[in-house]
Amino acid sequence: MNKSIKYLITIVIITLLGTLFYNKVYIPKTTFEMVSPKIGDLSVSIGGIGNVGAKDIYSITAQTGGKVLAINTDIGEWVKKGDLLVVMDGVDLPGQLEVAKAILQKSKYDIKASQDELTNLEAQKRLLKITYNRYARLKEQKFASQAEYDKAKAELDSINANISATKARIGSAEAGAKVSEKNIDVIEAKIARLKVFAPVDGYVIEKSIEIAQNVLPSTPVLKIVDTKTLWVETKIDERISSSIKLGQSATITLRSQPNKQYKGIVKRVNAMSDAVTLEREIDVAFVKIPKPFYINEQAEVSINIKTLSDVLKIPAKVVVQNGGKLGVWIVEDGYANFKTIEKMAQNENEVAVKNLTKNMSILVPNASKKPLKDGMKIHL
Repeated sequence: MNKSIKYLITIVIITLLGTLFYNKVYIPKTTFEMVSPKIGDLSVSIGGIGNVGAKDIYSITAQTGGKVLAINTDIGEWVKKGDLLVVMDGVDLPGQLEVAKAILQKSKYDIKASQDELTNLEAQKRLLKITYNRYARLKEQKFASQAEYDKAKAELDSINANISATKARIGSAEAGAKVSEKNIDVIEAKIARLKVFAPVDGYVIEKSIEIAQNVLPSTPVLKIVDTKTLWVETKIDERISSSIKLGQSATITLRSQPNKQYKGIVKRVNAMSDAVTLEREIDVAFVKIPKPFYINEQAEVSINIKTLSDVLKIPAKVVVQNGGKLGVWIVEDGYANFKTIEKMAQNENEVAVKNLTKNMSILVPNASKKPLKDGMKIHL
């Protein structure tokens, strides 16, 4: 093979490799995705990370000591206000209640019997009073003896004594009945404390007892969340927390559901800051309660502090720093040019700007392609 043929083959190979490099490497490296500014609304938000909590978490305690007979709920269950949750062993309290009721009934019978006896004695007294008055007149007229008069007076005095004794027995029986009634009230109150009821509609997040366990009075047995007060307790830097107001809308993303956003609303701005972290607690409530939810689960919160209407906006990913200035790369006549921007506001995804136009073509920087420079040829 002569030299001319070798040179020709070499030139062909070099041309093919150059063409391949130009089409497969150079052009892709200088071909960028482009976007244009759009007119629309921009929501400006402040973000923070916190944990799921609630304003009202009820710690339910045993009202009396004893053995646990029944537990009618468990962790992760929903309960209604007034639901019977726990039953304790009353031991001999039911028997004591029956005895107290029997004593009360006996006292009532004694009162009735004594009242009937009093009625009979008062009837006898009326007759004896008539007899006594007659003998008193006859004695004055000398028609009755002293002995007859004394007998009539003694019988009247006796009946008066019996009446007084009967009234005393009635008073004693009535007092005994009141004592029995109080005793019944006390025992019934003790029996009532053997049952634990749900104070609100809620969700059980903790159970601290088991069946047959002996507990003391005031022992924690359950924790119930009032789900109407469920929120995320998030921390926001003091320097930006002043923009947050009650009632502002928000979005909540739970760690267990990273692809779902829940609507929220600012319910409380804590009046005190953390002196160590220099952060303020902001409580953002759920508009709709997630099911299931987990107390203390980590959550991301984004609070909408204001909305700009009908502004020119661009994706945040196209904004870059170049020479210490903030701007974007635009395409003019097929070449890249850096243009500074006047930023009005920004959120996680978009930036509102003043000095761009809707018909501009903005390059999306890409780390896998050639670095953008002023005057660089751009392939579309």
